[in-house]
Amino acid sequence: MRYAVLGTGDVGRTLAGKLAELGHEVTLGSRTKDNPTALEWAQSAGAGARAGTFEEAASSAEVVVVAVGGRVALAALEAAGAANLDGKVVIDVSNPLAFEEGELRLAPVESDSVGEQIQRTFPHARVVKALNTVNCQVMVDPSLVPGEHQLFVCGEDATAKEQVTALLGEFGWPPHRVLDLGGIRAARSVEMMLPLWLDLFRHFGHGEFNLEVRRAR
Repeated sequence: MRYAVLGTGDVGRTLAGKLAELGHEVTLGSRTKDNPTALEWAQSAGAGARAGTFEEAASSAEVVVVAVGGRVALAALEAAGAANLDGKVVIDVSNPLAFEEGELRLAPVESDSVGEQIQRTFPHARVVKALNTVNCQVMVDPSLVPGEHQLFVCGEDATAKEQVTALLGEFGWPPHRVLDLGGIRAARSVEMMLPLWLDLFRHFGHGEFNLEVRRAR
């Protein structure tokens, strides 16, 4: 499978590295063709790894992973080009966090979400929100946290969600631990989990944790 991973931060490089390790062709996308972080990653990640602009990455990919900050996700996808997203699965991993007046805040929040914004702006893309509720190491190695903890997916296209769930299985998440929350509107709730995640991070002092949902039988 050919993947574009948009974003050269820790999340983007970790996801791109795992995909390359699994044998997929991966292009790590950034704003500029000569991004030194992307070039260094491509040189070290193996034969199927490349670096390029957002547009170059998306044009050659079958699946596009949005691993930039949520506040700049639309701009990154606009740079990638709507035509390069049409009909493709777009996995939105982003969270709309930013510092405002010394505090971390979410925007949009409650009445909208980045996932919904992406789907509205690119109506022919098959957007799936996933992976935004854990840190990047747990994303690709759930065994770092013991127990039957879960991930969430949501989106309008059932087949796209099945494809993303299969990819999560390659990362080590069995299907019964991937909870389908329904349409893309549910991206609001999983994005609003981030303040809780940050408080837990401060409590534990590290990001290798996750939540486990249990229900009465």
